Amino acid sequence: MKKIYSLSFSLFLLTTVCFAEISKKEKKALMDFYTSTNGQHWVKKWDLKKPVSQWYGVKVVDDKVVEINLFHNNLMGPISSEIGKLEHLEVLNLAFNSLTGNFPQEIASLNNLKVLKLEMNRLKGELPMEIGNLYQLEELSAFNNFLTGKIPATVGNLRGLKILNLSSNDFYGDIPSSLGQLTQLETLGLFENKLEGAIPNDMGNLSNLKELVLANNNLNGEIPSEFAQLASLEVFQIQNNNFSSFKALEFLETKEYLVFDYDKDDRKLEFKDINFSKTKMADTKFEDDIEE
Repeated sequence: MKKIYSLSFSLFLLTTVCFAEISKKEKKALMDFYTSTNGQHWVKKWDLKKPVSQWYGVKVVDDKVVEINLFHNNLMGPISSEIGKLEHLEVLNLAFNSLTGNFPQEIASLNNLKVLKLEMNRLKGELPMEIGNLYQLEELSAFNNFLTGKIPATVGNLRGLKILNLSSNDFYGDIPSSLGQLTQLETLGLFENKLEGAIPNDMGNLSNLKELVLANNNLNGEIPSEFAQLASLEVFQIQNNNFSSFKALEFLETKEYLVFDYDKDDRKLEFKDINFSKTKMADTKFEDDIEE
């Protein structure tokens, strides 16, 4: 009898685990997101009759939504403000879609977020100052949108950030000196904005930086002498700006560049330790591989 009871109890636990569901709050947030982004026209749709854990691109761990990956899935329309209620979210990848509307302020409340990918959409508005509260963030990619305003100085609070790509938007003003605090940063893309002023000297602290793309802005002044410390650089693009001096680049001592582009009409430069014969133009899009 005890064996039968034990078996029945085990089956009950197994059934409970298999059919465990996320909270009503999280499910409502997902449903609102599905509606606001025209879910009926997605390439891979959600079957709303199935458990959330079986919805395409949604990962559930311990009855909590921890990942939404809807890369290149024909999402259209604004991101619902309800996205902020998915408080356990660690990965949000909505890249390569047709999302519109303002950058959702509510994303800045997702304190567990590690990866935020919104590139290749039509989002507008400004990055909220509160973006600096996402202390767990390791990747922030929002290139090729219509974002504007100044890059918030609070981005410098994201000390674990390894990838920051805000290229091909309408950001203006100075590059925040606080970016020099992102010592884990490996990729920094600010290509094709309306940034102006001098490059902050503090960016010389980014010793792990492999890709630095500042081309096609209105930057001026001298290249900071502190750039001699950027020994890990493999991609370095600064062309189409208004720099007054490239003198500091003579002191760069790095391994061979994959890419090095500058305003080549300055004939007075003398570079050492750079093998120009092996350089090439960069692909500044930083695109993901498109999933089938």
